[in-house]
Amino acid sequence: MKILVCISHVPDTTSKINFVNGDAEFDTNGVQYVINPNDEFGLTRAIWFQEQQGATVTVVNVGSVDTEPTLRKALAIGANEAIRVNAPATDGFFVAKQLAEVIKAGNYDLVICGKESLDYNGGMVPGMLAGLLGYNFVNSCTELAIDGTTAKASREIDGGKEIISASLPLIVGGQKGLVEEKDLRIPNMRGIMTARTKVLTVLEPVSASVETKSVKFEKPAPKSAVKLFSADDLDGLVNALHNEAKVI
Repeated sequence: MKILVCISHVPDTTSKINFVNGDAEFDTNGVQYVINPNDEFGLTRAIWFQEQQGATVTVVNVGSVDTEPTLRKALAIGANEAIRVNAPATDGFFVAKQLAEVIKAGNYDLVICGKESLDYNGGMVPGMLAGLLGYNFVNSCTELAIDGTTAKASREIDGGKEIISASLPLIVGGQKGLVEEKDLRIPNMRGIMTARTKVLTVLEPVSASVETKSVKFEKPAPKSAVKLFSADDLDGLVNALHNEAKVI
């Protein structure tokens, strides 16, 4: 079984976020980048298939040369090889077009994406890939098992979960539950050294239109000061909730 894991290169959630050029661009100065958490759950599950069922695991990213340390980390975790499409990830459709070409060329049986990246939270790419390729698709996937050419998956739905059976090839939009956080792999020294010799292929992008453009970013408004009321001032509390907060 050939598995492709799509990797997004995202800022660490502890990084301080700022914008430049009139709040039109993300300021990358001093920002530490990591594997997108939803993608890391998928990668860890793919490594399980590698160890238990002899699957080969390839990771892919659409990005410039500065994303290669993230791919090398994925190789250190256990992926067999990596692919980088040499283009900035401008929007979801552009990324999906690039990944679709990689998938067609590699003839992968299973493609695991995170259901969304934690930078822009678009959640578009896995579904677009399925549409472009005509593959079966399971989003918000929390469990995945493969038996021959058949997959059994669970996905979160409102108020419960749905059990799905689908044939390969399959695209999965994964999240926490594919593995738990305690099962995530930390690269050891042997993995880090081995990753240096594993193949990292750089491909030039195919022609694709960019359908969206970020015009401006805006941070959430700062929280207002807390207003305290004494225990015997219920009238004042009710008045504030009604006339200021407008919640009653």
